[in-house]
Amino acid sequence: MLRELYIKNFTIIDDISLRFEEGFNVLTGETGAGKSIVVDAIGLLLGGKASQDMIKSGAKEAVIEASFDESELPELLELSIESEAGLALRRNLSSQGKGKSYANDLSVSIQTLLNIGRKLVDIHGQHDQQGLLKKETHLQFLDSFAGILGEVEKHRLLYAEATEIRNELQILKTKIQERSQRIEFLNFQINEIDAAGLKDGEKESIEEERRILLNAGKLKELSENAYVMLYGGDNDCSSQLAAALSCAKDISQIDSDAAEFRQLLEAAAPLIKDASSLIRDIKDKYDIDPKKLDILEERLDLLKKLAKKYGPGTDEILAFREKAAAELEGLTQIEDRLESLAERLAAYEERLNASARKLSGKRRDAAKKVETATVEELHQLGFPKAEFGVDISEKTEVSDTGQDDVEFLFSANPGEPARPLYKVASGGELSRIMLALKCIEIQRMSGKKKNKGSAGLKTLIFDEVDSGIGGVTAQHVGRRLRAIAEAYQVLCITHLPQIAAMASTHLRVEKSTGKDGVKVSVKKLSKDERKTEIARMLSGNITDNSLKHAAELLES
Repeated sequence: MLRELYIKNFTIIDDISLRFEEGFNVLTGETGAGKSIVVDAIGLLLGGKASQDMIKSGAKEAVIEASFDESELPELLELSIESEAGLALRRNLSSQGKGKSYANDLSVSIQTLLNIGRKLVDIHGQHDQQGLLKKETHLQFLDSFAGILGEVEKHRLLYAEATEIRNELQILKTKIQERSQRIEFLNFQINEIDAAGLKDGEKESIEEERRILLNAGKLKELSENAYVMLYGGDNDCSSQLAAALSCAKDISQIDSDAAEFRQLLEAAAPLIKDASSLIRDIKDKYDIDPKKLDILEERLDLLKKLAKKYGPGTDEILAFREKAAAELEGLTQIEDRLESLAERLAAYEERLNASARKLSGKRRDAAKKVETATVEELHQLGFPKAEFGVDISEKTEVSDTGQDDVEFLFSANPGEPARPLYKVASGGELSRIMLALKCIEIQRMSGKKKNKGSAGLKTLIFDEVDSGIGGVTAQHVGRRLRAIAEAYQVLCITHLPQIAAMASTHLRVEKSTGKDGVKVSVKKLSKDERKTEIARMLSGNITDNSLKHAAELLES
């Protein structure tokens, strides 16, 4: 339950404190006094979206703080927030940018405030009435009333999984349509690489052989000259060496010091002979078929072409070939994958259809209860002949919410058939329909049992829910709000004296203008002050008649 609210430097509010009690609390005041700003502040404190223009002009910071009688929220236990003495929430907005949020002085995230706020407070404003004109809200309300929100979420997850499989299946079908061309192309690439018969180091070997062929004439000439000088002439190296060796032998017979000289020449003789044989074989190699160069050039061009298409080297080209072969194998097995996915999708669709049928059955059962309960509430709210219906039609396909299309129907006048809300409901009628739906929702959640003690008492805020109504109808609305206040703490902003008179706690919001600018204040009214305020609300002026009428309202 909300006990106290402190607001500082928020929009036009300078500094105010409000204290709320159990039961039915109302806030009244002139139009523009700042009543709805109080609700906006509570919404912001509980995780609402903030903006810089919410800070009062000239202030550096806005502060909103509230204390609650609450100590058993799981979110608090998870954060190890001590709350036996209650819970204090605070949110600071800074003109410098990022603000801060706290729970019992422990810094918390905005998401944490939202999670806590959902458990502590429900705010119902005029936008809820407009939301009734949207069919999707009708389905959400019916599911909430039926208690199947968890089942709907499971269905939604199942639908998402089925959609993923369906998308994958469509991708495979597209691949099948393009497969023949892809298979043909992959086969071409693989065959082209295989036909080349690539060998490691082949390119380098060919390039070396090509260099030799391009210089064959010069190499032939040089090798023949070398052979002649070594062994093939009248005065070649071999003949010269033989003559020198003969001299060395004669010298060594006389001078033993020449023995080493003779030995070296004897060792050189076979080396010269081997070198002569080797250069002779080499020079014969340069007698080349002219077509050989063309063959090498053609092979080298092929290798360069493959390198440009598939990779810079043999290893890269062969790796490309293996990858293409793997893809080709996958494409040839795509039917098996397609069949497997189709079977999975069929299984999921069967589960989806079963889930949708189950949801539909529970919705139809709940719809009958909603119709009966809402009509009863509408009778209490000044529509004695009202009709309310829940139209459930079947969609052509199961969606993420099931197979049901839900729409609320309404007729305020006897003899007129119930029609969709957006076609027939006025602003005042929407207010009462929304209140009726809130009443039956609250009764369902509370099990029509009162909360025990103020701790854990949830707060319901109604911001001008009485828009567009008056007279006897306003009294009916006031009675329903007072009845709700038996199980919840209710805060209601109202302009109607009939509703204000039924409150157990009455707060008046006033706005005044002075030298220092606009000032907003809030005062808890005594019994006599309530009579005066209700008299003002009745006639705009305080007169004997309005005071008398106000007293009657307070006593009724």
